[in-house]
Amino acid sequence: MKRGKLLLVVGALALAGGLAWWQPWRADEAPAYETARVERGTVQLTVNALGTLLPLQFVDVGTQVTGQLRRLGVEIGQTVKKGQLIAEIDPTLFESRVNQTSAAINNLRAQSSDRTAQLTLARQRVERNRSLMRSDAVSREDLEASEATLQQAEAGVASIEAQIRQQSSLLVADRANLRYTQIFAPMTGTVVSVTARQGQTLVAAQQAPVILRVADLSVMSVQAQVSEADISKIRVGTSAFFNTLGLPDRRWTGKVRQILPTPEVVNNVVLYNVLFDVENPDGVLLPQMSAQVTFKLKQVDDALTIPARAVIKPERSGKGKGNGKGKQGGGGDAKRAGADGAPRPGKVKVVKDGVISEREVTLGLESRNQVQVIAGLAEGEEVVLPRPKSGDGADKGRGKGDKGGGSGGKPKLPMY
Repeated sequence: MKRGKLLLVVGALALAGGLAWWQPWRADEAPAYETARVERGTVQLTVNALGTLLPLQFVDVGTQVTGQLRRLGVEIGQTVKKGQLIAEIDPTLFESRVNQTSAAINNLRAQSSDRTAQLTLARQRVERNRSLMRSDAVSREDLEASEATLQQAEAGVASIEAQIRQQSSLLVADRANLRYTQIFAPMTGTVVSVTARQGQTLVAAQQAPVILRVADLSVMSVQAQVSEADISKIRVGTSAFFNTLGLPDRRWTGKVRQILPTPEVVNNVVLYNVLFDVENPDGVLLPQMSAQVTFKLKQVDDALTIPARAVIKPERSGKGKGNGKGKQGGGGDAKRAGADGAPRPGKVKVVKDGVISEREVTLGLESRNQVQVIAGLAEGEEVVLPRPKSGDGADKGRGKGDKGGGSGGKPKLPMY
């Protein structure tokens, strides 16, 4: 019995000693800080947006006459050439109108021949009566009657000629409407949509009904929606690139062609449409595709870079109204300077041979994750990064435990 108790006590002491040895070892092995190396790279200042792909050139093909769509000769996705017959409206009524107007013109021309003959006869009578009047062989009354008949004949001929011109104008319109029953492709391109069906009656009373859309897919236009906070940074000629959801590893590039001044308000967010064009020689880009657009505002190549979070942020103090305002103003200036790439002072913590020291540096262009170092650091040096917020509590608790236990180990390095 005593021997069992002794073994139990010895086992407990061994376990306690093992735990005492293991805890300092864990503390020694856990990294006290995180570092990043100063490297050369490219720093880009960008604006991101979502966009939609549209054909740069497209035409909605409609009909100018009312009638039944007798034949539709194309399908969605089919390539057509300019001048190709793509649809036909039933021409029966329009052919009838052309024939009717042509017949009316022929009738008027026959009447014109009759009136012309009457005019010739009236002129001859007037000339004869005038000759007889000189020898008093005809009365003045007969001469005046023949002159009035001549005027009536001239008016009749003029009236018939006016009617012929009127019917000729109607014939031109009727023939045009007959030609409109045949619909030709206005441009070379691809049929991207068909809104009418063969056999459907199309009414063109107030506006031309759209039958289909033909688009040139060799050049696509990207319509990107940029928020009002970023639209002032973008100019015509700004470089842009995008990729699609289906081809995330492929990049298309272009330059801003137009910024539309009228915004769209979506869920109380003001968005401006920015347009730029890209070539689409292989036809992989299609209308209404979504595009993840990036506008490249500034870029610095072959620059010394460090993570943006390595820069020590100025502490804000509530002591003194003037100091608080000054520090907030300095933060705003630094942010503005980082956006335009102007040199600005900054501070980082550098580690060398296990010793951390604070160093003043000159910073340049700053992106979301990187910042350019103009002076103060050399390539290959290591800067200290702040610990993630989720680990702050554990680090602080472990530090207090180390101080209370008085145990040795690695020298404690300052963290921020």
